[in-house]
Amino acid sequence: MTERVLSVVIPAYNEEAFLGTLLERILRVDLSSFETRLDLIVIDDGSQDRTVQIARDAGVRVYELPQNRGKGAAVRAGIERSEGDFVIIQDADLEYGPEDYAAMLGALLGSDVQAVYGSRYMSHGRGLRGWWLGRHPQQGHGAYLGGRTLSLAGILCCGHYLTDTVTALKLFHGDFIRGLPLETSGFELDHEITARIYGQGGRIREVPISYSPRSREEGKKIGLSDWFMGWRTFWRYR
Repeated sequence: MTERVLSVVIPAYNEEAFLGTLLERILRVDLSSFETRLDLIVIDDGSQDRTVQIARDAGVRVYELPQNRGKGAAVRAGIERSEGDFVIIQDADLEYGPEDYAAMLGALLGSDVQAVYGSRYMSHGRGLRGWWLGRHPQQGHGAYLGGRTLSLAGILCCGHYLTDTVTALKLFHGDFIRGLPLETSGFELDHEITARIYGQGGRIREVPISYSPRSREEGKKIGLSDWFMGWRTFWRYR
């Protein structure tokens, strides 16, 4: 069988504190059992620190946006430049571990879905028990409730329930994600992708993943305005 390629799209904005360690961990991921190799693409979103230099020193592909345009714009730029049979979106911080790639790829290959989302909450169940136990001890209550209520937006607008629609670890068949006419430029791209998949009659599978949340002091960038934009985006692309 011809070796397949997993393109890892990494949007990054001022992530010098985390990016080097993340890239080292990704490069240690072994997908040989799937006859798949990695192709890393760091999309720098106008960083003002050493993010670009760290990526170049790691020997991975780097593309620099001329100015800060938002996470969604960086992700779209990475998807456009991806060439892999599969594409995974990976945040540049260390909240999500690349050690979960194998489980996600196995889930994608073992079903007829178009995407696999890594869920931070799935291991606690999909009902009220999952809502009660799902919050990580280090995750802020606002961020947790914001994410879980956006799952309600998903079911109301798209007719499908996901435990973690705002997860920053999403895997796709390459040709499929490159074929979606994506438009948004901020954090709301997560919701546009989900809505467009369901709008085309596609399917999404969730698998449980590990999660190590960081605080706003450590660089967490998402806020209340993104919650409102999430609802608006689900409604717009439903």
